[in-house]
Amino acid sequence: METTKVVLGNVRGEIQLFSDGKKAGKMDISVIKDKLTVYHTEVDDEYAGNGFAKILLDKLVAYARENNLKIVPLCPYVHAQFKRHPEEYNDVWFKEEA
Repeated sequence: METTKVVLGNVRGEIQLFSDGKKAGKMDISVIKDKLTVYHTEVDDEYAGNGFAKILLDKLVAYARENNLKIVPLCPYVHAQFKRHPEEYNDVWFKEEA
């Protein structure tokens, strides 16, 4: 069974994904004021192809919504998902004003 946990220090932290009690993946994040920056998404090779990155993304977005945060998607995976499915993520996607 998969579970997720948000672990934040002062500013930097992780969203951790566990499968049957073993850490299977994580997202490196930081929260400053009303912005949550996601830098990197990583899933261990033995869990690849099981949709674990999407589970992490869902937790990231839920956490941002619960805490009224906007997500800065520096992570290539998260940025690609936001671009691919803007209707799902526009409410939490931080976009620089041009």
